[in-house]
Amino acid sequence: MFNYIWPLLIIVFANTLYQICAKGIPPQMNTYASMTITYAVATLFSAVAFFVTTRGGNIFKEFSHTNWATIVLGIVITGLEVGFIFAYKAGWQVSTLATVSNAALAVILIFVGLIGYHEAISWSKVLGVAICLVGLYFINRK
Repeated sequence: MFNYIWPLLIIVFANTLYQICAKGIPPQMNTYASMTITYAVATLFSAVAFFVTTRGGNIFKEFSHTNWATIVLGIVITGLEVGFIFAYKAGWQVSTLATVSNAALAVILIFVGLIGYHEAISWSKVLGVAICLVGLYFINRK
């Protein structure tokens, strides 16, 4: 059970800090300059984590396993982070932006799962989508 839960705990913890950091980027700083520093730190952290967790590993050999997904993920992550930073600079509140975007994402991923991965849509998922949409209405209601 722990192997099922610990990744979720990391995601929740990291995403909480992520939102705080994204909102904390100085408004006068160029978003892409900020991202350059962010990715330099991420590159260094990832390389250190590789060597700490992979005794005798060859990172260049691992690079040979790269496919389209690794490359596109880099582009997509940049879009995700830039979107959050620009949204916070535009005035979104930290208490609503992640909730609204994640609820919308949950609805979209139901269909991605159905079409792209042949996952079943159950009545509980349909009900969950409806609840998300109602929640989005109340969160965004002025």
